[in-house]
Amino acid sequence: MSLIKSISGIRGTIGGKVGDNLTPLDVVKFVSAFGIWLQNNKNKKDLTLIIGRDARISGSMVNSLATATLQGLGINVIDLGLSTTPTVEVMVPELNADGGIILTASHNPKQWNALKLLNEKGEFISGENGAEVLALAESEDFNYADVDDLGKYETRDDAFDIHIQQILDLPMVDVEAIKAKKYKIVLDAVNSTGGIAIPMLLDKLGCETVKLYCEPNGQFPHNPEPLKEHLGDICELVIKENADLGVVVDPDVDRLALIDEKGEMFGEEYTLVAVADYLLKNKNGVAISNLSSSRALRDVAQTHNSEYFASAVGEVNVVNLMKEKNAVIGGEGNGGIIYPELHYGRDSLVGVALFLTHLAKENKTVSELRAGYPSYFMGKKKIELTPEINVDDLLTKMEKEYQNEEVSTVDGVKIDFENNWVHLRRSNTEPIIRIYTEAKSQEEADKLGDDMIAKIKSLI
Repeated sequence: MSLIKSISGIRGTIGGKVGDNLTPLDVVKFVSAFGIWLQNNKNKKDLTLIIGRDARISGSMVNSLATATLQGLGINVIDLGLSTTPTVEVMVPELNADGGIILTASHNPKQWNALKLLNEKGEFISGENGAEVLALAESEDFNYADVDDLGKYETRDDAFDIHIQQILDLPMVDVEAIKAKKYKIVLDAVNSTGGIAIPMLLDKLGCETVKLYCEPNGQFPHNPEPLKEHLGDICELVIKENADLGVVVDPDVDRLALIDEKGEMFGEEYTLVAVADYLLKNKNGVAISNLSSSRALRDVAQTHNSEYFASAVGEVNVVNLMKEKNAVIGGEGNGGIIYPELHYGRDSLVGVALFLTHLAKENKTVSELRAGYPSYFMGKKKIELTPEINVDDLLTKMEKEYQNEEVSTVDGVKIDFENNWVHLRRSNTEPIIRIYTEAKSQEEADKLGDDMIAKIKSLI
């Protein structure tokens, strides 16, 4: 079992020993640290935080601990209850709050939960701020409020309505074009909050929703990461229902995977590619993804005379580069769409609305749309680290070995060859070097990974 403390939040498995897992005492400690950090930085007493959770089994317990802790610090709490990550992000500035906490372990299995920490903009706190929160947690220098100064508690049940209306009001979302198509869509929400939010959105867009695993009870019917090997049921149901599209979201609804009308994966990498294609067709600008995302986004940007840049891996890094370059669209290859016209966070709901607008305006089936994009195949391999391996030295050697190619050292080492690429980076959560590759065929991508492993071993 595990407790992972990172600059972006705290995640761990429920139960077990304090400090080794996400126990009640750990929840109280880290929520206390975040609340006190906010008080120190805001330099005011009357703070308000937004809190929301996905549907996982431990959510209610963790929510009770977190909200009571914040009130104990004298911080007011607005509890959205069952929500999504992007909905909480939208509601923080909407309600003029001072920050937020999302209780979700995203695509991790049901035994996991986590605290994701937001600033007053509804964006993940920076790495520097995260380090300060962790330091406070370790010090346990907590001072709680007197009885007359406890925080107030209230609930809101209109957050989904507000979030969805903001999406419908976006100029690039053509509600009438989508309604005219009367799309039939199968939805797999892995029995979490996407089963509430996505049908509400699709109803407003005039779509018929066929629900699969949409009961928000936290009993995940399959591994909640929306990858091909976990999605056999929806692929079959799309064909059986003669549906136009399948939509898959993870438990906190910040990753979006699509299934075409033939029951085939559209490809998580291509969710962002398709949305960017639509947006850049209408407005030249900049597209951003991370270094481990598909080259297809760069190709699509170039066809629209737009620029493409890659950030280090991690949503915070993508957002920072998007702001720096004033990007039109950005995200990650795991199906994460970040549309700054709405907010700087991965958002499956706005991704669905933009994708359906694109599909309707192109007047194509989903498979026809996918066929219009360059096809790339990705490989993922790893090398176990041993004490004698100096990762920094090894990556420097690889950089020199391929100095005549296009090399980036923003995050590990990425080598761009003419027809493929490889990205080598140290894992943040395991003692391994991750090796990502992409090429024009799966065989080529896998061979490139094996060749890189052989080269690395020759340099150790």
